[in-house]
Amino acid sequence: RPQGRSMPPVGGAAPPVLGTGPSMVRKAIEEHEGGAHMKIEAAVTHGQGEEFKIGEVELAEPRSNEVLVRVVATGVCHTDAVARDNGIVPYPIVLGHEGAGIVEQAGENVKAVGPGDHVVLSYSSCGHCENCLSAHPSTCEKMNDLNFGSQGIERLEQDGRPVATFFGQSSFATYAVADERNVVKVPDDVELELLGPLGCGIQTGSGTVLACLKPAFGSTIVVYGCGAVGLSAVMAAKIAGCRTVIAVDVHESRLELARELGADYALNGAEVDVVEEIGKATGAGTHYAVETTGVPAVVHQSLAALRPLGTVAIVGITPEMTVDMFGEIMAEGKTVTGVIEGDTVPQLFIPELVEYYRQGRFPFDKLVKYYDFEDINQAFEDSRTGKTIKPVVKM
Repeated sequence: RPQGRSMPPVGGAAPPVLGTGPSMVRKAIEEHEGGAHMKIEAAVTHGQGEEFKIGEVELAEPRSNEVLVRVVATGVCHTDAVARDNGIVPYPIVLGHEGAGIVEQAGENVKAVGPGDHVVLSYSSCGHCENCLSAHPSTCEKMNDLNFGSQGIERLEQDGRPVATFFGQSSFATYAVADERNVVKVPDDVELELLGPLGCGIQTGSGTVLACLKPAFGSTIVVYGCGAVGLSAVMAAKIAGCRTVIAVDVHESRLELARELGADYALNGAEVDVVEEIGKATGAGTHYAVETTGVPAVVHQSLAALRPLGTVAIVGITPEMTVDMFGEIMAEGKTVTGVIEGDTVPQLFIPELVEYYRQGRFPFDKLVKYYDFEDINQAFEDSRTGKTIKPVVKM
């Protein structure tokens, strides 16, 4: 491993921020083969479907292209639950990929941020493949390896055994090390605890509209599913100037929030014929759709409710399903596109979302409920049942 800087001495942390008092006293740093490690607290997933267990983990010092971040808060995303429950990642692993915190140390080759900076942590990308170089890092050729397989990222140990890293950050912990490409500097006058979800879920919904679909002014759009991703898409559609924004869900509380956030129509899919109602509201169907549920029947609805030449963006994790390519797509010139992380460049897009929030045009704080770190399992349960739209765990 490239020789990096030594870890700073205990007490050399960033100044007090957000009323939390002095930076957490760093636990003893021990020298191990390959460089210095520090002891941190992390929520570890030891096996498929198991609850999180908070315990002591050792974190390697940042390399020359990495930063050490004191994590302030982390959003809970559906992808974390999928990774915990479906065996798509190696175990044991520290999950968490919507971290927000303060830089405490930066490697010698890091240029974008420095100690004391407020940052949001987003996904990993290689920075060298064709997609990365053409401003589509969310479809990096090494996306799966870097974010779900920990390939080339060996930072964590517990009881002398390796612990896998998630999305290049593993932010369900008091500290995280991340590559400079994961890190997005944000203003220090905005509540840092709130900003973590911008790193994935909220970026995904809003980016799908603003960066991928780019709906024309005065166009129509329908959003299927009013979780954090879908409601972010609703807010983004209003920013984009869509004439008619339709939200679809089966929970009245979420539909009510969708109306509050700008939806012109809110349809309960358990009570009405969604395709028929969309036709009545738009005349010929919508120009665009964002499908966040991953439910095959809803995917079919999203296609049926499009007008000819319409486009649907598939964001939800969808199982294998059958589509009539002629009848549902080709015959009316419709387009289906898959979107990961909103197809954005986080370092450019996330600061834009922060500015929209400051202007009152993107009030994503209405989706958030805070939980203490030790209540992380309850946060996941409340997310699963729909009680909380976007849980954020505070460290």
